[in-house]
Amino acid sequence: MTTYAPPAFEAKRCTPANLARRVSMLAKPLVFTNGVFDILHRGHVTYLAQARALGVSLVLALNSDASARRLGKGDDRPINSLEDRMAVVAALESVDLVTWFEEDTPLETILRCHPNVLVKGGDWKPEDIIGSTEVQGWGGSVHSIPFEHQRSTTALVSRIRNL
Repeated sequence: MTTYAPPAFEAKRCTPANLARRVSMLAKPLVFTNGVFDILHRGHVTYLAQARALGVSLVLALNSDASARRLGKGDDRPINSLEDRMAVVAALESVDLVTWFEEDTPLETILRCHPNVLVKGGDWKPEDIIGSTEVQGWGGSVHSIPFEHQRSTTALVSRIRNL
């Protein structure tokens, strides 16, 4: 039986406990974003590539399964487990490091990362983005990237269920 090495993207996965150390090794300026990223679609990958273009390294923090359920998207969400969601986004070229957070907001994770650039999707006003005050306070910038492709996991799940 042949043994295969784990894919290189697995090294991009990072526990919250190791986040500060791993972030310190990334090239700056550092971009941070977060979300559930349950069923990856064109809107997600476009957004992540655009976010990464705002700096040199991109850290993506995923809502844990429990945190994602508290967002009210449905009792059966997320569809994919945290472990699977982390592996899928880690495989993307635009993502340099992926971690997760258990809390309702990513503020503690943002404070551990100390990013130069904080990014969310176009449904967020920059001043309403969690961590915007802190990031701007240490001289960073905050961006709301307009949706280029009107896609959502919620709409995709609904469409699948109605087939």
